[in-house]
Amino acid sequence: MRYFLLDRITEIHLGETATGLKAISYTESIMQDHFPDFPVLPGAMIIEGLAQLAGFLLEAKVNTSDENIKRALLCQVDKMKFRGISIPGDVLTYKATFMSQLTDAAKIKVEASCNGEQRASGIITFSLMAIDSENVKKQRQDVYKVWTRGLENPPEYR
Repeated sequence: MRYFLLDRITEIHLGETATGLKAISYTESIMQDHFPDFPVLPGAMIIEGLAQLAGFLLEAKVNTSDENIKRALLCQVDKMKFRGISIPGDVLTYKATFMSQLTDAAKIKVEASCNGEQRASGIITFSLMAIDSENVKKQRQDVYKVWTRGLENPPEYR
């Protein structure tokens, strides 16, 4: 991943919900162009941050052993709505709630809020795919360890 748009996972109820934080900083490169006089975090970046949290929740749910590891790949964003703007200094709270799963796909409800005010909500669908790559495995394990630092009883990273 080039952009990590989730800073920390603050809570997880395995297979049910996960909550995380994204602190928006003016020093992020995207803020310099969107917009030069009025920096706003693009909605696509909020979706990506929500997808990173939702993908973590899904992978923690389905990968309960070291056999047949599957990765969550975003394949659909549905009914995404944005309410208000997110600017430098804001801290977004992301929430992902497991909705349903088929054999190789799952739907996760996602929400972003700031100071109790909803900024975005929608549904993200993921396909689940085996990716036989030690690099992908190592990257996921490393980023999951950073995201869950300080979290009591984090899921095992596979």
